[in-house]
Amino acid sequence: MSNIAENVIFGQNVTIGNNVTIKAGCILEDNIVLGDNTYIDFGTIIHSNVEIGENTVIGARCILGEYLVDFYEDRINKNHKLEIGKNSLIRSETIIYGDNKIGAYFQTGHRVTIRENSKIGEHVRIGTLSDIQGNCEIQDYVSMHSNVHIGMKSVIKKYAMIFPYVVLTNDPNPPSESLMGVTIEEFAIVATGTVVLPGKTIGNGALVGAGSIVTKDVAADSIAVGNPAKDHGPTEKIKDAITGEQVYPWRYTFDRGMPWEGIGYNQWIEGRE
Repeated sequence: MSNIAENVIFGQNVTIGNNVTIKAGCILEDNIVLGDNTYIDFGTIIHSNVEIGENTVIGARCILGEYLVDFYEDRINKNHKLEIGKNSLIRSETIIYGDNKIGAYFQTGHRVTIRENSKIGEHVRIGTLSDIQGNCEIQDYVSMHSNVHIGMKSVIKKYAMIFPYVVLTNDPNPPSESLMGVTIEEFAIVATGTVVLPGKTIGNGALVGAGSIVTKDVAADSIAVGNPAKDHGPTEKIKDAITGEQVYPWRYTFDRGMPWEGIGYNQWIEGRE
């Protein structure tokens, strides 16, 4: 049994699972699949060719499967599929374009924009007002805070964290078509207000300090701070401001939202071997 408001507009070939709720004012176009226990709040638009996994919550006034630029040539929506994995939470006024594949347990804040041709892994969190441009790869357990801009062709690997107002650029001599995406390796931390210039790599486990301008690659497990960012030694020298204890590599001291939460990183790794 599903709970669907009377004034919801349906296109053709819409498949609705069990116990689905669709609130008033929603529009669902053609070739849509809604998994069991999906909840869609007021005024959301789901364009054609969208598949939503079970137990997903979609907030009010979202647009899923947004048109790509080829729509405006003849005002016909082409077959640009959007897949969103199960147990996801898409908060209000988020816009996600077609031609995207997003894994399970995905979360957005409010008013997030995700452009086309991106691959997003599982357990990814993207904060309020963040903007993910097209042709990006975002791997599992990446966490982004609010107001983050991810330029086209960026690659962000597992367990990386990006804090508010970070900008990943991609044009080495603007304006041009020679785009060079930024790469952020596993476990790297990019702190608030940082700008990373095109084609640069933030190494595995590195920490880029707040307000930095990254003009060169940052080595693994190193601290880079400043404008331009300079090497300030290994992350292992970072101490907790209260206890004085070593806090890096941070995966041994922080676990919230991570797959080793509650068991510790070492035990989690041993369980995978």
